[in-house]
Amino acid sequence: MNPDDAVWKRRFALFALARISGLALFFLGMTIAFSALVRPGGHLPLGLVVIGLGLCDALLGPVLLRQHWERTDRR
Repeated sequence: MNPDDAVWKRRFALFALARISGLALFFLGMTIAFSALVRPGGHLPLGLVVIGLGLCDALLGPVLLRQHWERTDRR
């Protein structure tokens, strides 16, 4: 295996992990908002915060990773 292949394999795994963790946070927020996980009847304000964090993680995480990798590749 080429050393570059190992780098890109690791980067793809991190990229996928960022998306999956954001999706997991999003679904946790939905569960908090609309189920009795935190309190009976749901906890909408807390759920919305967690949903927002999940969306930011899923959408901005990979972009920030790509920017970081571009900066480190230039060196």
